[in-house]
Amino acid sequence: MSHVSTVLPDRALITISGADASDWLQGLVTQTVPAFGSATQAHSAFLTPQGRVLGEMNIVAVDDALVLDVDRTFRDALIPRLSLYKLRAKVEIAPIDGVVMAGWGGPAPTGAFVDPRLETLGWRALSPVAGPGGADLSDYTQRRRSLGVAEIAADGLVDRVYAVEANFDLLNGVDFHKGCFIGQETTSRMYRRGGAKNRILPFTGPADTGAGDEILFGELRAGEVIACADGAGLALMRLDRSEGALTVRGGPLALTPPPWMAPVWPNSGHVQGSE
Repeated sequence: MSHVSTVLPDRALITISGADASDWLQGLVTQTVPAFGSATQAHSAFLTPQGRVLGEMNIVAVDDALVLDVDRTFRDALIPRLSLYKLRAKVEIAPIDGVVMAGWGGPAPTGAFVDPRLETLGWRALSPVAGPGGADLSDYTQRRRSLGVAEIAADGLVDRVYAVEANFDLLNGVDFHKGCFIGQETTSRMYRRGGAKNRILPFTGPADTGAGDEILFGELRAGEVIACADGAGLALMRLDRSEGALTVRGGPLALTPPPWMAPVWPNSGHVQGSE
C-alpha cells in the first residue's frame, strides 16, 4: 500500500499550560499524562463519574504545555468541564488553532507520532507535514473502523459506553496503576473482575446495514450496529452471544476481530484483566 495522508477536519485542539498542568490533568483522565518537553503522545479519555466515556483525546507534550487533540464537537463541551476542576490549580485552558493530520502506509515523517492507540493506524501530526496526501476523512474513517477502532464522538458513542466496552484497555487508553481519575472505580472493576459483557467489534454484513440496527443470535438480541458504510462497520456486541450464526436485517453478519483483540477473543463473556 502506498503512503497516504489526510487532514482530519473533525479534530480540534486545546492547550493546557501552567505550573500544575500535568499533575492536575493526571487526576482527571484515564491515561498517564506525559511530562512537558518529553515529545511523547498518549491516548486518554474523560469519563463521567459513573465511568461512561464523554470523549477521548490524544495528549501531546510540548516544551511548556499539553496539547489535547479532540473531536471538534467535544472541544466546546470539554473546556468548561475541565474548568470546573481548576479550583486553585495553576492551570490555563484555552482552544487553539491548528490542523491534525493522519497518515499510513509508511513510516511516520519528522514531527509526527505513531498513533498511540495502535501502530497499524499509522501516524498523527498536529500541523501539516510533508507528505503525498491522497486520502480524505472518509478514507481514514473506513480504515480505522476496519481495524476495529471506534472514536467516541465520530461514532455516536458519547455517554453511551464504558471505557472497557470501547476497548480503551486494549488500545493504550487506560493506565490501571496511575492512581485516581474520574470514573476509575467502575473502569477498574469492569477490567479486573471480568464485568464487561459487551465490546465494540468490527464486522461485515449486508450492504444496507446502518447504525442502530439490531444484531441477532438466533432470536436473541446480540448487539447493535454503531456505525457502518458499504456493509462494514462497528457493533457493540454481547460477548456471550458473539460466537455463532449472527444476522442483521435478515442477512448474515460476520465479526472480524483484529489480532490486537486476542486477549479477549474468542471468549464466552469473560474479560481478561490483571491484578
